[in-house]
Amino acid sequence: MSNQKQGEEAMVSTFNDTEHEEKEEVSKDESGFRLKSILWHGGSVYDAWFSCASNQVAQVLLTLPYSFSQMGMLSGIILQIFYGFLGSWTAYLISVLYVEYRSRKEKENVNFKNHVIQWFEVLDGLLGPTWKAVGLAFNCTFLLFGSVIQLIACASNIYYIDDKFDKRTWTYIFGACCATTVFIPSFHNYRIWSFLGLGMTTYTAWYMTIASLVHGQVDGVTHSGPAKAVLYFTGATNILYTFGGHAVTVEIMHAMWKPQRFKYIYLLATLYVFTLTLPSAAATYWAFGDQLLTHSNAFSLLPRTGWRDAAVILMLIHQFITFGFACTPLYFVWEKVIGMHDTKSILLRALCRLPVVIPIWFFAIIFPFFGPINSAVGALLVTFTVYIIPALAHMLTYRSASARQNAVEKPPVFLPSWTAMYVLNAFIVVWVLVVGFGLGGWASMSNFIKQVDTFGLFAKCYQCPPSAAAKHH
Repeated sequence: MSNQKQGEEAMVSTFNDTEHEEKEEVSKDESGFRLKSILWHGGSVYDAWFSCASNQVAQVLLTLPYSFSQMGMLSGIILQIFYGFLGSWTAYLISVLYVEYRSRKEKENVNFKNHVIQWFEVLDGLLGPTWKAVGLAFNCTFLLFGSVIQLIACASNIYYIDDKFDKRTWTYIFGACCATTVFIPSFHNYRIWSFLGLGMTTYTAWYMTIASLVHGQVDGVTHSGPAKAVLYFTGATNILYTFGGHAVTVEIMHAMWKPQRFKYIYLLATLYVFTLTLPSAAATYWAFGDQLLTHSNAFSLLPRTGWRDAAVILMLIHQFITFGFACTPLYFVWEKVIGMHDTKSILLRALCRLPVVIPIWFFAIIFPFFGPINSAVGALLVTFTVYIIPALAHMLTYRSASARQNAVEKPPVFLPSWTAMYVLNAFIVVWVLVVGFGLGGWASMSNFIKQVDTFGLFAKCYQCPPSAAAKHH
């Protein structure tokens, strides 16, 4: 029997007990209330795919045309494909490390029935406390600002339907709405939300594509990008951010009945996301060109119609869902810190989670810069959380011959040698460190500081039309 086959069989047997326990719980629910289990208890491969695809692209869909205006059509398309595949690879690495960690722990008879495994725990178990601290710091900060971005996006979008309130007031309102995500216990319970969320982004992407093509090019349209290095690398970093939904990968895997099946789900999700991001960004940039440089939210340029209002409303609902996606791992971390993670009471856990929402609300009001904040988060946080740390962790976990020999997951069929994996991982670390963190960090922070200088902190109405902005002041 080959090593690959033995590894797979060992892995399947390792997960069997937990899987049976979880399935028993679901069957109990099904006998009691079947509709609840259909809508509420998701643990299949399809649930994981919907979660990954739905979580990967939300409000960033609206900022990709802005990125295209900064870097030009050709670079925009090439870098989307490049970072999409790079992100799928590092998600695969995370899944391999999760399975390795879980199989080792379950051989030691550790039971995860009431415990959600998180990325920092995987790093701790495989590489020690220093890695745990680094993983925890980057992941939590990324998720915090990921949630902040969803709130900013909510306020930015609703403004284009109802400008009676300024964007800051809308941020207050949506902060209160998004706080209700404290009642959703875990990623098992996002089945219906993931499904709806993906439907919403699919509608919005195709609305943007068709509306831009029907509208046609604006008079005197120009496509001057790339014009400045600072804009080019800001745009590139926003694209790097687009394919960086990995901060919740481990939690999505843990919610599966058979986590070892996760391997290629992220890649399949990315291929679907390409059908949304590439046509919408290209068509909107073709139609509006350099106007997008001062309109980071594509909704601000598209003509107001019932179709556009529907897209805005659907994106608002999706951003609420994505806020929950980004916040749930933070809720888990906070519960573990205060010793409430094993609590069965949903109400008690919800109350304990509320302090997590407050700093998110606060930061969204301080930095309401839709678009530029995506690039800053991409350069400073996504680079490490999504690309560098998983690649380095994989290299270090399997650096010894015995670790490679006993690995639960062997190298994939399309890259069958450990050496080739090391070369690819080393390339990712160097590329993302230099281009993403170095050049991207310089560019996005320069752009971010420029927005602060122009609009100030606590800006009431970021990038509002001049008359509207004056009215709100």
